[in-house]
Amino acid sequence: MTKSRTRSVIWFQGAGCTGCSISLMNSEYPDIQNLLLDELVPGTGLAFRFHATLMGPTGRPALEVLERIPEAQAGEYFLVVEGAIPTAEDGRFGMVGEVPMAERVRALAQKAVAVVALGTCAAYGGIPAGTPNPSGCLGTGAFFRKEGIEVPVVNVPGCPPHPRWFVETMVHLLLFGLPRPEELDEVGRLKSVYQGLIHENCPRRADFDVGRFASAFGQPGCLYELGCKGPYTDSHCPFQRWNGGVNWCIGAGHPCIGCCEPEFPDGMSPFYRKFTAEEAKASYRRNR
Repeated sequence: MTKSRTRSVIWFQGAGCTGCSISLMNSEYPDIQNLLLDELVPGTGLAFRFHATLMGPTGRPALEVLERIPEAQAGEYFLVVEGAIPTAEDGRFGMVGEVPMAERVRALAQKAVAVVALGTCAAYGGIPAGTPNPSGCLGTGAFFRKEGIEVPVVNVPGCPPHPRWFVETMVHLLLFGLPRPEELDEVGRLKSVYQGLIHENCPRRADFDVGRFASAFGQPGCLYELGCKGPYTDSHCPFQRWNGGVNWCIGAGHPCIGCCEPEFPDGMSPFYRKFTAEEAKASYRRNR
């Protein structure tokens, strides 16, 4: 019998709410136990060597794991970043073991085979980078460009992202290696995981087409007049939904807030107001 191999994962949490980790723990297929312990693809599994929320060790023993893996497995492990990276005041707005988060990410990234920026905060800055952003938070890609770090980054945005988006991204990395440029969209997401506007697959699309709009929450009809950002958001939410496929934002009668897009939250606010013509045009800045 061929022995399964594992690819180590360092899961680093920056400025965020831990919601992406919670979403991961709600993974249905594979469930969190299978994801942590079994093969993700035939012959290969993931070994979460460091995850502050899930691992047993704390304090110095945990930090020793964080510091040992890059030396022992340089060029072989994946770095998953959850949360934005504070950079103001020499990074002192976010510390891990008395070391700035920015310094930790810099050291971890340079020896990783690839970096997965999980969640909109890690991918684009998200809520921690919202105006006025006193902590100087940056998304992973922006931080790497500022620091001159050339390690490949794959973005898995969402607030939080569906656990399936993380699993599908990791499966791609394990089976096919680093994505080719044509496999990523303009903002660094795998097209196979994200491509397709929510508006195109929304169950209320027929209401939009005939001009039947809800004017208050709880009414039937398209939610566009109540601020829905589905026409500007690439995501597979209508197909996958949350909590084991039970529901999703629009299914619960709530407008899409565009949490998978780089502009979130500032550029998608106010959440309950329809975009003006100028705002709508700006949101089509990428090739739709």
